[in-house]
Amino acid sequence: MIAALAMSGGVQAAQDDDIGRLVVGQAQLAEPETTGSVDGDQSPSATPLAPPPISVAPAPIGHSAAREASDAYPVDLLISLANEAVFTPDPYPKGRRSDPRMIKLQVLLDRNNASPGVIDGLFGDNVVKAVMAFEEMVGHKVDGQLDAELWAALEKTSAEPVLVAYTITPEDVAGPFIAELPQDYALQAELPGLSYRDAAEMLAERFHMDEAFLRRLNPEVSFTEAGAEIVVANVGKPLKAKVANIVADKGRKQLRGYDAAGRLVVAYPATIGSSDLPSPSGVHAVKAIAVNPDYWYRPKVNFVQGSNTKALRLPPGPNGPVGATWIGLDKPTYGLHGTPEPSKIDKTNSHGCVRLTNWDARELAGLVQPGVPVDFQDPEGASAPVLAEQPPVQALEPAPLSAETAEPEYSPEPLRLPVLRDRRAEIR
Repeated sequence: MIAALAMSGGVQAAQDDDIGRLVVGQAQLAEPETTGSVDGDQSPSATPLAPPPISVAPAPIGHSAAREASDAYPVDLLISLANEAVFTPDPYPKGRRSDPRMIKLQVLLDRNNASPGVIDGLFGDNVVKAVMAFEEMVGHKVDGQLDAELWAALEKTSAEPVLVAYTITPEDVAGPFIAELPQDYALQAELPGLSYRDAAEMLAERFHMDEAFLRRLNPEVSFTEAGAEIVVANVGKPLKAKVANIVADKGRKQLRGYDAAGRLVVAYPATIGSSDLPSPSGVHAVKAIAVNPDYWYRPKVNFVQGSNTKALRLPPGPNGPVGATWIGLDKPTYGLHGTPEPSKIDKTNSHGCVRLTNWDARELAGLVQPGVPVDFQDPEGASAPVLAEQPPVQALEPAPLSAETAEPEYSPEPLRLPVLRDRRAEIR
């Protein structure tokens, strides 16, 4: 499939003739389920290889045949079409079928700090929210519709291919990994760390991709051997601008960061509380930031997981309940944090906190400092939930901050955080 990054000649694609405009409400998401609660410059080391221009006009085939063809995209063709995709007003296919234009759109949005969540080539609400954020950033009418003007504005920001080659390094496959991570917190507490399951999961997060999509692009790769060349999303570098104000929009299910001048500089899809365990309302402030934190499970204060009725300290790691980053608020037990399941952002409920992908939470940690306000905005017309008064929090001593655990496992560069005073994560 790497050959697709440098293939010559034209390619004629069989694309879905029932493909369309990106509008709010096109994707129907399932009812949310409740679950338990990379960074630095991770650009691919390989030089991006751009294929020559190719045609992406849909072939004149019938509806059913197009649907089958879309399901059966050869990997080389999918990669080439994604890198050379152009705007068309045709709708995007429904279901679990990656579309080349959607791959390009997601990567371009990611590069422009309007995060679509996991890059998977699939249409969904998180993409619509990212489009709306980019519209706000560039002064376009905010309606969630992708038109030729907006596509051109995205393309002007970067000419690099959206899918590129990357060579797996010895460090990538060195681990430590935990192939079978238990769901029970008591069992997790006995582990040395809540690491990635394997290199594929780690690399998927590094390049902001859905793991199944990464494997789809690399069907013959085991992800166990250094030197293997794979295809990954060519995502943007972490944002450097500072965030002076955060809005947690419960209706849109999105976290938005504004600079001191009031300009939107970053936006992330988010899981924000639930009807049973709502997030706070009103304005709160960032209190502390911890990277690769321990997780403190306290059933008497927060929630009960399974039959665990005693307090537990879970070790750090990207597959922990709060992922690899914790941004605590001045309201005890509430915070903004990562997740071990990035593909479920905005598709599940949280225990009152704001859940982001690990890479979005890690980036945000570098953009804020203690005191930054977080404005929790309820959906228009909705009454603010009444939160029960919390019992006094019993202080728990944090684990020693060692050189081995002070930085995330996946970060090869020194951390540049405004504060790292407490590695505890005490959440809902």
